[in-house]
Amino acid sequence: MNDWSDWIGKSETRHDVVTPGLLQRFCATIDTPVTDDIPQGLHWCLCLPDAPTTQLAEDGHPAKGGFLPPIPLPRRMWASSSVSFDHALQPGDAVSRISTVANIEEKSGKSGDLVFVAVNHETRVGDLVAIRERQNIVYRAPAPSAAPTAQISSVPPNLDGWDWQQKITPSEPLLFRYSALTFNSHRIHYDKPYATQEEGYPGLVVQGPLMATLLLNLAANQLGAKKLSRFSFRGQAPAFANAALYLVGRRQDENVTLAVLGNDGREVMTAQATI
Repeated sequence: MNDWSDWIGKSETRHDVVTPGLLQRFCATIDTPVTDDIPQGLHWCLCLPDAPTTQLAEDGHPAKGGFLPPIPLPRRMWASSSVSFDHALQPGDAVSRISTVANIEEKSGKSGDLVFVAVNHETRVGDLVAIRERQNIVYRAPAPSAAPTAQISSVPPNLDGWDWQQKITPSEPLLFRYSALTFNSHRIHYDKPYATQEEGYPGLVVQGPLMATLLLNLAANQLGAKKLSRFSFRGQAPAFANAALYLVGRRQDENVTLAVLGNDGREVMTAQATI
């Protein structure tokens, strides 16, 4: 076990602006009309890491350094987040994001050693905290071998019990556009040989926050813009480009249950929200 205690509390602050161009590109990426309402989920496109290209590691992430601990495991994924929407962002807002390492935990799983790093983010407009988030990042050991290509069922899953339903097939351009919006150069999202041969996936991996954004958009289409006060999601299994996904949801009073299902019915992502 490593002693990561010196890293707890390390932080960084980044700054950005909610520009019309960002809003237009975000809405174009998820195929939703542009309005004066800033869609919930756009904050994941703000205050982004901007390491020079020469400082990227082999996987495309910024090389270890900065305020995140130097975890000695090569595969890094965004595992889950819990978000509180306290105040709506507005067009033209100048924002800052304060990110702080909250916890580091080592575990062993079926796939080997794991390290979970919890990071607290506060997105501020001036002195006002607009969005609070606890993000959990998981680091994993190298893949032992390339995974076989997944067999895609031609029969849609049983969607009984889900009042809201939307089928999507994430394409390579969708993954590329979202990576561009979030300045995410992780190669598993655009470099298929790297994703399959180096990280052991059967194809290009759909970004977790992209799927979370699509669930937020599903809720907005059903409830109206900016209706959620809280939203949390957890990745259950990877999703891959060109394989159909089903965005589903249901409401009970002020609580909303959401999920992304694979074509075989497996849960790819689960989410909970409060109106």
